[in-house]
Amino acid sequence: MGRIGKRALVIPSGVDIKLIDGTIQVKGPKGTLVQAYDPKVSIKVESGKVMTLTAAADGESLAMQGLYNSLVKNMITGVTAGFEKDLEMVGVGYRAQMQGKKLSLSAGFSHPVEFDPPPGIEFAVTGNTKIKIKGTDRQVVGQVAANIRAAREVEPYKGKGIKYAGEIVRRKAGKAAKATTGGGA
Repeated sequence: MGRIGKRALVIPSGVDIKLIDGTIQVKGPKGTLVQAYDPKVSIKVESGKVMTLTAAADGESLAMQGLYNSLVKNMITGVTAGFEKDLEMVGVGYRAQMQGKKLSLSAGFSHPVEFDPPPGIEFAVTGNTKIKIKGTDRQVVGQVAANIRAAREVEPYKGKGIKYAGEIVRRKAGKAAKATTGGGA
């Protein structure tokens, strides 16, 4: 237990990491991310590497060490490469379009469903049915994608709705045709 928390993360060139009052600040070419961390875990930045350490050896402390190690790794990846999620719309008349920075969806309702991007998030639409969500913070990108998907979740009978790209939807069989036996009343 605790292997993830013990790994040393290499700081790529162009990324600056600072520890300020119980928070870690990661600055890179795509932006800046800030994350508070628990005092049970100490973070050290030295000689081009970031390490998470804990004094206690109980399960909770080791879990927190691994959590913050993964969060810092995601922050470094976010400010260098960024994160993105792809969504697909399936259904007749289902389409997405951009209105300025807003995302407007026609998803079978009597009105369009609109989404404003939170700070640091960008939307892109290709082919009227494919939506791409880009940003530096992995948690925010995933939450925005989940919120958009929740606007019209995929139903299991016809497979219509908004789904993640590559998501496999288990389809249910519809009503079976009633067999006629030829028997009378």
